[in-house]
Amino acid sequence: VQLQASGGGLVQPGGSLRLSCAASGSIFSIRRMGWYRQAPGKQRELVSSITADGNTNYADSVNGRFTISRDNAKNTVDLQMNSLKPEDTAVYYCNVELLSAFSSRYLTYWGQGTQVTVSS
Repeated sequence: VQLQASGGGLVQPGGSLRLSCAASGSIFSIRRMGWYRQAPGKQRELVSSITADGNTNYADSVNGRFTISRDNAKNTVDLQMNSLKPEDTAVYYCNVELLSAFSSRYLTYWGQGTQVTVSS
């Protein structure tokens, strides 16, 4: 199982970025998909998550600015980030809870991380 994240970069305050993450491999089922972030000197925190039936959850700091979505047919999860602020600067990690051919239970996998920098 592999998670491939993309879409990070440098953006000015107020700008937008879209992160994407694709899960591949011998996947039977994906339960929850989400995005975490870790800023320098801080703990990794949940940004947003989405269940298989579309229920979403957002951190208070991004609610109303970020939108998470998923494509169950393609095993992808996206994070649309609008009105970005300097405090959104962090490495963003996708996180997927899935059932694969290699395990009899759901396991959590992490993507490699993508840098988002919000600066003028």
